[in-house]
Amino acid sequence: MAASLAPSILSADFARLGEEVREVAEGGAGLIHVDVMDGHFVNNITLGPAVTAAIRKVTDLPLDCHLMIEKPERYVEAFIDAGAEMISVHVEAARHLHGTIQNIRKWGAKAGVVLNPATPLSALQDILPDVDFGLLMSVNPGFGGQSLIRPVLDKVRQLRAQVDREGLDCRIEIDGGVTEDNLAEVASTGADMIVSGSAIFGTDDVRATTRRMVRILADAGEVRA
Repeated sequence: MAASLAPSILSADFARLGEEVREVAEGGAGLIHVDVMDGHFVNNITLGPAVTAAIRKVTDLPLDCHLMIEKPERYVEAFIDAGAEMISVHVEAARHLHGTIQNIRKWGAKAGVVLNPATPLSALQDILPDVDFGLLMSVNPGFGGQSLIRPVLDKVRQLRAQVDREGLDCRIEIDGGVTEDNLAEVASTGADMIVSGSAIFGTDDVRATTRRMVRILADAGEVRA
């Protein structure tokens, strides 16, 4: 099965946000990735529940909210109320990780955990059976437009093997530095969801770029099958 493309609105033109969300949807995107930053856990500040709610009004695609924030447990419910179907929190930021994951699910969203590039996969050992997806960062979180950290691809392959070996109902997502040029290689790792931001929204034709990348993922899925 082909991986889903998840355009990250961190790189979108916020003056045309609704229009650009519609364009990636028309191009075949599988979900919309919403990067939430607080200026504390990472050195950038982005958007909150109000913008998430605004995006919810212009698309039926699942909203995948990645909380790069301290004490994410305080804000989970607000993002779910704003329309997020998926919420992911960082192992490095959530003090009470199991409780936060349980609450995400209790409030009706799919729960994910995130690892920064330097955090070992062993940090997921105790929580992996309890989550719906694991997100591996392939750049250091905080800003778009960075280059992919290639050793993370091996981490994705290792996580794919573990999930399959243990029969876990857990999807795998990768985020950071994904472009048209490396997309097929990233897809070959076995990731189920692939985030891309500036490689989509930094082009002249967002819809056409999305279509090309979705086609690459479809071809990669056929090869894997």
